[in-house]
Amino acid sequence: MADDEKCPFRILDVTAANPEARADPYPRLAELRALCPLHRDEAGGAWLVPRMADARAVFTDNSHTKNPDTAEPGAHAVRRRRATVPEGLDFPDDQRSSLLELDGEEHSRIRRPLVQALYERIARFEPECIRIVDDALDRQEGRRGEFDLMREIAHPVPVACIGAILGVPEEKLSSFQTWMDGIIQTFNPIRTPEDVASLVASANGLAHFVRETFAARKLDPRDDLFSDMAKAQAEGAPLSDVDITFNLRGVLIAGNITTTDVIGNAVRLIITHPEQRAKLAADPALWPNAVEETLRYEAPVDFTWRIASRDMELSGCPVNKGAALSVFMRSANRDEAAFPRADEFDVSRKGAARHLAFGGGAHICPGAPLARMEARHLLQRLFTRFPNLRLADPAAPVDWRKIPGFRGLERLGVRID
Repeated sequence: MADDEKCPFRILDVTAANPEARADPYPRLAELRALCPLHRDEAGGAWLVPRMADARAVFTDNSHTKNPDTAEPGAHAVRRRRATVPEGLDFPDDQRSSLLELDGEEHSRIRRPLVQALYERIARFEPECIRIVDDALDRQEGRRGEFDLMREIAHPVPVACIGAILGVPEEKLSSFQTWMDGIIQTFNPIRTPEDVASLVASANGLAHFVRETFAARKLDPRDDLFSDMAKAQAEGAPLSDVDITFNLRGVLIAGNITTTDVIGNAVRLIITHPEQRAKLAADPALWPNAVEETLRYEAPVDFTWRIASRDMELSGCPVNKGAALSVFMRSANRDEAAFPRADEFDVSRKGAARHLAFGGGAHICPGAPLARMEARHLLQRLFTRFPNLRLADPAAPVDWRKIPGFRGLERLGVRID
């Protein structure tokens, strides 16, 4: 365990909340791994876990919990997750059904039927995914000059894909994008009054849509995930309406925000690494690995948490039962002990898929197969159809989003000449 004099780190110091880390978090994370294999962030009341070996040990031990109520009293950041729900939400108690905060049998009770239905949908979704990607690229066909790739491609494709799986009418997709833009403020610890107003309006709009749509599908089933869950409930799955509707909202949110970031990050990396772009042009079979390397090298999420289920040790440092563990996936993914030349972006890297960008264990991201599918088809088709795609202004600073906990682009100006 490192002392505070050697390790003056708080978790926000190595996230987008800090302008220096927003520009490049990796030097500080390397310092954290080297000097602070386990470090107490007193401000948040959590232990920072930056090394891959420790991160894997935490994720693979499913006895550790996520319910904030199981954390020790000093675990301020985790315990106040429920206290920071803003006023004005129409359904403030729904969060207690969240897969993100349930454990053991309660977690499995909801996750098992939801993931089974979702994966069955994803397994049949590839042709529709390709159609959505091609439609988005068709809109750019014949275009010349500068445009914002995030607004024109990286945002609308994930919304359209998860919307198609859920059964959202196309005319509602623009509302969904507005809701997603507001709901991301959930993760912002320094929200302005305007941010809160946007969050509340967006969360209420989405909640009402999901509840009303699920109620309608119970009476009039269609070919979509809402109907799949209504059928599962009718056939005896022990799920309440709130269990289903809140977690379908979670699937929709997660299926949009992080996939958008993966796409934007990958496009920027491939454009700015011409030797890697050449590898992909010469060997298109590398595209799936390019997605995995992007997830490793520039993951969309910084960290997640677990709560220690017992007294234990990490990197030889004692951890008490009830301690909050902030597992820093971004740091683990750049750990030289796990990935030689970890700070190099290499689309042909062997073992790139061993990253932790989707978390791990019982709480691994259920949308990971869909995110991989969308990113692979979009990236390969984008660079094949527009081989001269380049940055609009290579000298411009990278416009990273300022929301702590995430790493994605606010804007990515590109050109097709």
